[in-house]
Formats: sequence, structure tokens, C-alpha cells
Amino acid sequence: MSVPSGQLAKAKVTNLDDSSQSVECMFNPSEYSFTKTNEWKPFEAKGDDIPRLEFVGGSIGTLSLKLLFDTNEKHNDSYTAGSDVRAITKKLWDMMKINPSKINQKTNKGQPPSVRFEWGSLWSFTAVIISITETFTMFRPDGTPVRSSIDIQFRQLISENDYPAQNPTSGGNPGEHLRTVLEGETLAGIAFEEYGDATVWRHLADTNRIRDPRRLRPGQVLLVTPLPLR
Repeated sequence: MSVPSGQLAKAKVTNLDDSSQSVECMFNPSEYSFTKTNEWKPFEAKGDDIPRLEFVGGSIGTLSLKLLFDTNEKHNDSYTAGSDVRAITKKLWDMMKINPSKINQKTNKGQPPSVRFEWGSLWSFTAVIISITETFTMFRPDGTPVRSSIDIQFRQLISENDYPAQNPTSGGNPGEHLRTVLEGETLAGIAFEEYGDATVWRHLADTNRIRDPRRLRPGQVLLVTPLPLR
């Protein structure tokens, strides 16, 4: 995301199942918080005042922030002054809905899309949206809301150190995308859908450092990359 010199980069939320569906923030957040915890399990230690702690594992990170949207005045060319602010924020709400194209035909189960929060070319956060609260604070005489603030929480899907950077300007390769494993799916089946050849499942396994393909689990996020040139 390049910006002209002297202008601030705008934060953006992109639907990774449909990159044409993205929301550019009118105003960058003044702050955000990132939460991650480690789990330690206590074990009784005879003769000691306190139990011994053993590390169990890390938790999934959560990004929390507040976004402001205001259509009372014109800030860019994507809307007219005085228009309903919900026409803009609806795209964020849609990112919490089940994607009809990703419903598993065998189990009839689906899930909302993966998303990416990015701010300039410095960092991005690949996640799912777990919570949205929208508060309307300004209205036209007919009751149409023209200003709202959104409290939004993202739950981390992948460690940013595990995969190449996903921002278009920070190292991601053309043709790369993320795919969430649905119940009943296999690497071979996914390879057939993505590449038209079930026998190239090993490429998916190597890309995602999967040692045992039989332990593929629903909800797991895979990085799908182009096949190497032969």
C-alpha cells in the first residue's frame, strides 16, 4: 500500500475470500491493543510453598481497536455527504457472515471469511473478526445515521513469522492466498481443487510445514502458493 509523500497511510480491512471487498478506514485508530497469553499448569510439589509451573502452550493473539466512520461531511469520493454511514460499515459486518461459496458440500457447514488488517506496508494481521460493536452518534433529521464508531476484535489465524508477508508491497507473491480447512477435507482433495491434481498434495504439505497430512484439522489455515515451475 503505497501513498504519496507527505500523506498518511490509511488502515484497511480486506476480505481474503474476496479481495474486492475491503474497507479503508476514514480515520486511522488513535490506539490499538494486542493481547496474547501463555498457559502454565501448576503441579503439586511436596515440601514447597507454591506448586511447580509447567508451560502448556501459547494462546491465539487478539487485536482490538476502535474505528470512526463519518459521512456527515465528504472525506473522499466513495460516498456523498449526508449518506447513510451503514452503507460503508456493512462491509465489516458482512465479514462476519458465513461465505456461501465455502460451505462444505459433505457436512453442509461453513464459516466466515478470513480477513487481513493492514496499516501501510509495515505490518499486517491475518485473522478472523470475532466481535463488532457499532455505536451510532450522529443522525440526519429523518433518523439516518451519519456517524458511528466501531469496536472491533480480530483473532489471529497464523503467526506472521510462519509465512511470507501478505501485504502486496511487503513481499507477498502473486497468486498466493489463504484457505481455511473445512471438516472432512484432505490435503489431496484441496490440492485437486486448487491445482487440478490431487497428487501434488506434497507441495501444500511442504509449504505449510505439515509433517503428518492425516492430522489436518478443521479451522486450520493453509497458505496456497503456485506450483514450482517444472
